Amino acid sequence: MQAGNATYEGPNDLPDLIPVFPLPEALLLPRGQMPLNIFEPRYMAMIDHAMAGDRIIGMVQPMTVTEDGEDAAELFAVGCAGRITSYSETGDGRYMICLTGVSRFRILEEVEPESGFRRCRVSAIDFPSDFVEDAGADTVDRSHLLDTFRLYLDANQLEADWDSIEKASNETLVNALSMMSPYGMAEKQALLEAPDLRTRAETLIALTEVSLARRGDGNASSQLQ
Repeated sequence: MQAGNATYEGPNDLPDLIPVFPLPEALLLPRGQMPLNIFEPRYMAMIDHAMAGDRIIGMVQPMTVTEDGEDAAELFAVGCAGRITSYSETGDGRYMICLTGVSRFRILEEVEPESGFRRCRVSAIDFPSDFVEDAGADTVDRSHLLDTFRLYLDANQLEADWDSIEKASNETLVNALSMMSPYGMAEKQALLEAPDLRTRAETLIALTEVSLARRGDGNASSQLQ
């Protein structure tokens, strides 16, 4: 797969020691785009470190959010590595970056932090399909996904660019909708850890139908039969 100017052909192309950014309810997926506004000194140091090396950062959720913040939290075992493919300095002490998702990884161990940011030894060996564009895309029930998305938009009085949606590949559609979904940490982790694109789409549909049913916004299930 291509991320910016770098090509990643398989799990062995991912560095085995990477800085990690613990961020609750943040979901990065392979080939997805995540803009970030970086202003804390330790995370600015993390960006400096990544830019001086392989430009890889691991996005991972903390398992809990406490008063001590993410520093004291145990991390979920699975995250997603992203390459910095866009970088700018704002002039007021911030970095604006964009991460392009490369592959999910499993944390093997956490090592000593560097300059205040956390680091982990990781492996992408369990996620070889992440390096293959559109892997499993033909198994996605696109019409069911779009029907559910329409119900969600109607219930929340939102609009969408349907021309762009119709042109998007199944992989782009499933992953983009998963990344922007308004769900909590457990739900975002379930979307991240879905074994394949079809399961991720089915999980997203189920989460959305449950959300609509709880709100009483139409009989999501009966409308989608």
